[in-house]
Order: sequence, then C-alpha cells, then structure tokens
Amino acid sequence: MARVTLQTIADRLGVSRATVSYAFSRPDQLSDGLRQRIMEVAAELGYAGPNPTARSLRLGRAGALGLLFGETLAYAFADPYAIGFFQGMATAAEDAGVGLLILPLPHGDRRSETVRDAVVDAFCVMSLPDGHPALAEVLARKLPVVVVDEPYVPGHPFVGTDEPAAAAAAAGHVIGLGHRRLGVAMVGLHDDGYTGWASPERQEGAVFEAMRRRCGGYRQACEDAGIDWSGVPFYEVARNSREAGKRAGHALLGRDPRPTAILTNTDVLALGVLDAAAELGLEVPGELSVVGFSDSAAEEAGLTTIRQAKQEMGEAAGRLLLSGAAAEPERLVFPHELIVRASTAPPAHA
Repeated sequence: MARVTLQTIADRLGVSRATVSYAFSRPDQLSDGLRQRIMEVAAELGYAGPNPTARSLRLGRAGALGLLFGETLAYAFADPYAIGFFQGMATAAEDAGVGLLILPLPHGDRRSETVRDAVVDAFCVMSLPDGHPALAEVLARKLPVVVVDEPYVPGHPFVGTDEPAAAAAAAGHVIGLGHRRLGVAMVGLHDDGYTGWASPERQEGAVFEAMRRRCGGYRQACEDAGIDWSGVPFYEVARNSREAGKRAGHALLGRDPRPTAILTNTDVLALGVLDAAAELGLEVPGELSVVGFSDSAAEEAGLTTIRQAKQEMGEAAGRLLLSGAAAEPERLVFPHELIVRASTAPPAHA
C-alpha cells in the first residue's frame, strides 16, 4: 500500500500541500471547517500527522534542514540529477512541516562561513571534495549529518549509489556489444577548473570520491575485458554542461583511430557528445555508441544510460535527518539500472 503523505491528503481535497501542513502545524491559519475536513480525510487515510521527532525538532529549534551542495544555485536548478534529489528532500521536509535551506558552495570556494552562520537543525552534505573545510565546520556544529554521494564520513549516515558497479555496467554494456575502442568524457574529478586530457595520475588523484570510484568502475570493466586502460582516451571537463560535452566529443572523435563508443558520467555530457557526432556527420549508433549516467532527461534523446534513484535518495536523506540521523549510522546504497536505448549498438565493421 502506498505511503500516505501530506500530498496524498491535498490531492484528495483539491488543496495545496501547505494548506494540509497548516492543519497540523499552524491551525490558526485555517478556518475551523477546512481544518476539520482535512483532519477527517487524514483519519480516513490513516495519516496520524508529521513525524513526532521532526515536529519536536521544528518547534524546539530552527525548523529547517540545511543542504550543503558543492555547486552554484544556478547550476543546482539546471542540473537534472540535482533537481530530482532536491525534490525528494523537499518532499521529506514538507511532509514534516520543516523548511529546507540550500547552501551552495561553488567549485573552488573553500569558505566555511556558509556553514557557521546557517540557522538549521541538521545538515545534508552533498558532493563535496575530499578535505573541504566546510565539512569540518559541519561536523564541529555537532548536529545530525547525512552525507550524499561524497565524501564518506565514518560514523555518519551515507546515501549513495554503488559507483564502481554502476560504471562497470555502463562500460560492460558497450564492451559486450563488441566495442574495443572506447573513449571517456568526465566531469567532477577535480575542482581546479581544468579542461583537457586527463592523465592516469589525474584520474587516480581525483578529489571527488564518487567520481574517483566511478572512474575505477570503467577501468575495471575494461581491464576485465583485456582492454588496456592506459590506451583509453580520457577527456576531463570542468563544468557539467552540454557545451562542455560537445567540446569533449570533438576532442575524442578527432583522434585516430576514432573511438567507436564513448562513456560519459552524466547525461548532460552525453547529449553534448551526441551534438558533436551530429556536427561531424557521424551516425549514432551506426558509427558511434554513447552512454550517459543518471537517466535525467535522457529518454527523449534515446540515450542509453544508468538510472539512479535521485528522488528516492533525496527523500531518504531528509528522513534520516528528521529522525536524528539514527543512533547507528546507516549506509543506504540505492540500486542502479542500465537502461538500454537507441544510442548504443554493435560497432560497424569494415
């Protein structure tokens, strides 16, 4: 049976989720008749009200969760993966009647004041590089903390994906189709603004743990198939944008011999690679196979990709924080799925 939420009740009554939330948290904002109807429907559906721990948190302290995100706000509201995650976390917060404060930390920004001055009851840390001073500031606040994707912090709950296995599935798919000349386009290895060819040392020294592990998954799949990883051209970009993906695509497809399959660690980059292939007059998948990652807006483009449970991960992170982040730290690894679409096929043989 589906879980009953504030949105379930709102849909039944044809009102907003905020209106239903007020019935439990701010009844003085509603007429007696409307509040009574909301409570009747809630009882009918078996909804007892917001999580008591979360309600106590809201009434006794700041009433907000802090989401520390290693990017700009403009990026956050344009990136499909981030949007899906934010939606899930917002759902958990709204169901509990608490707010969500997004704290952006653009790449290269090493400040910690953002954390020190944040009036929140708990922190979700998402996609920070190893050793970032803001993480130390978060831990010093002694509030509940959940880490998403990276970096893993012993003693605190973690929410993420099995990065090596997911990447190996992507690479294994094109290898299984018969491709031996692979190329890789990746973002998120470092936060130094570099764009260009990534040496093995730069790959292995990536400061973003999840991407370091994802890169390791690609490498392991290639080595298991007898493909020399040192011979796989690897192009790194500083920003996750379609234009950056196109630039990487042109660089990879300009090599001789040209890769017959390109792996990317985001769907946004993959779409850029498809743009580059189109500009060069290459047929996909006839002359080139392309694989993305995260299944964000990939269906319309017919993109083969790895599906991640973005929204479910966000909701889980929020609920862990609202429960006090659990006395026994949990490591929630969400399943991934290879979604095969029209951008991959066996290589054409002369």
